[in-house]
Amino acid sequence: MDHGGHGMHMDLPPFTLGRGLAFGGDPFFLVACALLLVLYGWGVVRLRRRGDRWPVGRTIAFALGVLTVGVTMCTKLNDYGMVMFSVHMIQHMILSMLSPILLLLGAPVTLALRALPTARRGRTGPRELLVKLLHSRYMRIITHPAFTIPLFIASLYALYFTSLFDSLMGNRAGHIAMMIHFLAVGLVFFWPIMGVDPGPHRPGYVMRMLELFAGMPFHAFFGIALMMASEPMVSTFKHPAASLGIDPLSDQTAAGGIAWAFSEIPSVIVLVALLFQWYTSEQRQARRKDRAADRDGDAELVAYNAYLASLEARGRG
Repeated sequence: MDHGGHGMHMDLPPFTLGRGLAFGGDPFFLVACALLLVLYGWGVVRLRRRGDRWPVGRTIAFALGVLTVGVTMCTKLNDYGMVMFSVHMIQHMILSMLSPILLLLGAPVTLALRALPTARRGRTGPRELLVKLLHSRYMRIITHPAFTIPLFIASLYALYFTSLFDSLMGNRAGHIAMMIHFLAVGLVFFWPIMGVDPGPHRPGYVMRMLELFAGMPFHAFFGIALMMASEPMVSTFKHPAASLGIDPLSDQTAAGGIAWAFSEIPSVIVLVALLFQWYTSEQRQARRKDRAADRDGDAELVAYNAYLASLEARGRG
């Protein structure tokens, strides 16, 4: 079987972790990852130089997010993902459910809004274009749960249970487009839920949790469908090279198990992040109420003292 520019990967030796992390992936993602790190680093340095703070935790989260994309697409893992369904599913789960969460925890949009210079009056610069995009109807649509949840689900069923997957795997451009799609779907799904960066759709914490768990059962059903299938369901992985030493049905069962189990990990990470945000938000509101109460109390005390003073003056008169 020939996968366009990837036909050479059919004679790979059996997958071993030790050999799997050498560079052997797509240069497109290598350049993209390097560019993301450079741009983010530029933003952090720009803030620091003018005396503004930027949380170290956000920088670490973003760097880890870029690293997960790099490991997934810029190592031998990508080569094995072309010929083994289980390895491909690891790539899919990382790009759609782990990398987006880490990237969003890095708050790249907030950093860009703070780091990009404001254009002169009457002109439109990168910052103004970003603000315009954030407030556009397009962003309201693609971050709304009526769009993100069906898209999240369709990325599984419409891709793997039709001939679309085989078509995309048939050439390098299609494969790159599919992997970018996985990452983009994860970003637009988790962006309104995470609530770190500003966005047009920002529901309350309870609604965010409901959005988070709305798509997860479909992930589980998809994984179970793959595990219970009696024959290989994706043509691309039906005839693995003999040198891989794998049975395609067993490999598909492993892929289903990965899809079924992996959804739990990101769900827990996001849930913990949401609960922490909710707690800190409640604490801030409580502090604001306490300060307002203190101010009101001080005002009442001053008024009461003034009232006593007037009574005393009236008594003397």
